[in-house]
Amino acid sequence: MRIHLIRHGQTNWNKEKRVQGHSESTLTEQGQQQARDLAITLQQYPISNVFCSSSIRTRQTSELLFEQRPVQTHYHDELREIFLGPWEGKLQSEIRNLFPEQFENFWNAPHRFAQDDAESFEDVQQRGLTILKQILSNPYEEVAIVSHGVIIKAILCHLDNRPIAQLWEPPIMHNCAHSIIVKDSHEVAPRITQFAGIAQ
Repeated sequence: MRIHLIRHGQTNWNKEKRVQGHSESTLTEQGQQQARDLAITLQQYPISNVFCSSSIRTRQTSELLFEQRPVQTHYHDELREIFLGPWEGKLQSEIRNLFPEQFENFWNAPHRFAQDDAESFEDVQQRGLTILKQILSNPYEEVAIVSHGVIIKAILCHLDNRPIAQLWEPPIMHNCAHSIIVKDSHEVAPRITQFAGIAQ
C-alpha cells in the first residue's frame, strides 16, 4: 500500500499568522493554486480512496486535488488539526503576549507543551496513528490522506523514530506538502519514501 499524506493549501489565516486548530478558515487564491499544481503531480498515481479531515480548508484542497478523477472520499474528524482551545482565532503575536511560556514550548519544546483546554502533541499523534492503523487494515493499494501540518508531522515523526521534541526539525511541512509512506506485505510498519516533497 502507498499512502500520500498531503497538507492543505494556504488559507487566509495562514497568511495572517492566525492560529487555526479546529476553527475554520478558507483557501486563498494561492492556496487553491498550490492544490491545482499538486494535482498535476498526483496524476501519475492511481489513487482510489481519499481520507480527508472534516475541516473546510482540507475539503477545499481535496476537491481541487481530485476534481479530475473519480475517487471515494471519506471525511474524518480524527484527521483535524491539533485542537488549541483559547489560542484559536488569535494572531501568533497575541498568543506570544498572552501565553508566553506555552508559546515558547509550542515552537521550541513541543514535548513540554501543555496548554489548558488544548491538545498535546502526543494526543494528536495518537489519534493520527489510530486512523492510520485503520487505513492500513484495509486492502487499499493507493490512497491519500488530506490533513494538517501538525498531525501529518506527528505521524511522520513516529514512523521516522523521532521523539515529539524533534517535531519541528526539517523538512518544513509547507502548504500542500506531499509526503509518501509505503507498506509492503512483508513489512511490520510503513516506511517513509518522501517527506514533505523530499525523497528519503
